[in-house]
Amino acid sequence: MQRVCLALPTMRPCPDTIVDLAEEAAYAVATFGVEVHLLVLDTTDAAAFAKNADAVASLTPTPGVFVHHLGNAQQREFLRRVIERSDAPDPELLLDLMLPQAVAYGSCVNRLFLGAAALGCTSAHLRNDDFDYQVVDGRKMFPIHQELLSIGRPAGEAVAGVTRSELDPADADKPVMLVSGSFIGELNVDIGEIHELDPAVYREVVRLWAPPVWSEEEKDAMVDVSFKGAGSEPFDTDDSALGVPDIWDVYMCNIALDHRAYEVLPLLPSTETIGSDYALLHALVHAKLPGVVHNRHIVNYYTPERRTGAGFISYQLRFVKFLLSMLYLYPVYGGMIDLGRGLLDERHGLKVEPILGLVRGSVDWDRAGNEHCLDVLDRSYRKLGGKYAELADVVAARRQQLLDEAREDAGRWAVLIGAWAGMATAARAEGLRPGADGAAG
Repeated sequence: MQRVCLALPTMRPCPDTIVDLAEEAAYAVATFGVEVHLLVLDTTDAAAFAKNADAVASLTPTPGVFVHHLGNAQQREFLRRVIERSDAPDPELLLDLMLPQAVAYGSCVNRLFLGAAALGCTSAHLRNDDFDYQVVDGRKMFPIHQELLSIGRPAGEAVAGVTRSELDPADADKPVMLVSGSFIGELNVDIGEIHELDPAVYREVVRLWAPPVWSEEEKDAMVDVSFKGAGSEPFDTDDSALGVPDIWDVYMCNIALDHRAYEVLPLLPSTETIGSDYALLHALVHAKLPGVVHNRHIVNYYTPERRTGAGFISYQLRFVKFLLSMLYLYPVYGGMIDLGRGLLDERHGLKVEPILGLVRGSVDWDRAGNEHCLDVLDRSYRKLGGKYAELADVVAARRQQLLDEAREDAGRWAVLIGAWAGMATAARAEGLRPGADGAAG
């Protein structure tokens, strides 16, 4: 029986989301006859964890659905066992990369990947804790419906489950490594207020995300589509396409990934940096592996803590660090594009060695571009005034630290890539044991 992992990382109380995901898991079992492991990795404090644990405990048991709710202590113990079993050097550094004290979007998904491996799953189906499903005629449009039609299957077989195919016949034997929808609703990066205050400043800030080698016209076109997902058009009927996806059409919080992808390449372990969880998707797309994109988009919304006070500063600093990370990521992505199908081995799997070489080569990139980025941000934030002027003061005070951390993050990613295959193998051998601060059933 196919075993899959429906995965949720969370750092806040989200009992309603847990209930919704259990419903999606039950739908998958009833519709596709799979075994679903709902894995909730929870880094909240004790009070919030208790709310999430109550939601797990209240779930109606469903044959074929197994729920695992792991808190910080249980995650740390699992990771420690995996790292020790892998015999990787510097185990304490690896443990910090996998479960840092600070928020780390890539690290939390990496933990989900190892958890999926430990549970013996062949795919991971990723969601987040601030979304809703679209509802049509009282029915929730679960993305897992489209995902299980194709994920892991040879692309030639997956043709039968999609609305249309753009598959190159030469790729028919290659596995479908990713299936993704997008989102509707609010921007997936919380910078819409900048546009409301000053559209020109918004354009200048978002242009900082573009590769520096792009033309002015290309940068402007990128601004027009950035962070908007599928716009606002609601779901009508299922529509899906098989082929090499466009990176703009995939979304990390509404995606299924095959284990032959995530057990090869981990995500960036950057702390306090949004967008650090997309590198694997770039590798799959630039290697021209077949994938499926569909229109069971989730509905994105914002949690209120990121809009005011310390929460505002923290979130916006994550956006700043995202912009700075591009200096080191674009050489990697550009190298992936140049290598194309050269990123694949004879079994159509990702080769990690060329990717690791690209990452190591990016570490010493001239950071003049990041100096310029911070200059533009400082000028832009001060023009907006108010809380953005306060943000400019914080960024200015941390300028050297931010520059250093962006470079260090690239180096830390290289360390994790080098140890990842051994950790994935160790996770499969270790398994995932229920513990004192988690639940399974």
